[in-house]
Amino acid sequence: MDAATKIADALGVTLDYLVKDGQYEQIDNDTLKKLKAIQELDSDTKAHIFATIDAFIKASKLKNIAAM
Repeated sequence: MDAATKIADALGVTLDYLVKDGQYEQIDNDTLKKLKAIQELDSDTKAHIFATIDAFIKASKLKNIAAM
């Protein structure tokens, strides 16, 4: 498995992308690493991070709607 991980890193894709049906092909390694790090945090910190992310997503969607 170590060799497969090195190949995935070299290609800039996830190991899931290499061995599965592409279910996670849109998620880059950097994003996955950050999600894994968030997953290890305590629940209160995760809640704050996800609330912040939700706020940015909503703001971006509203900005796109306003630009129409």
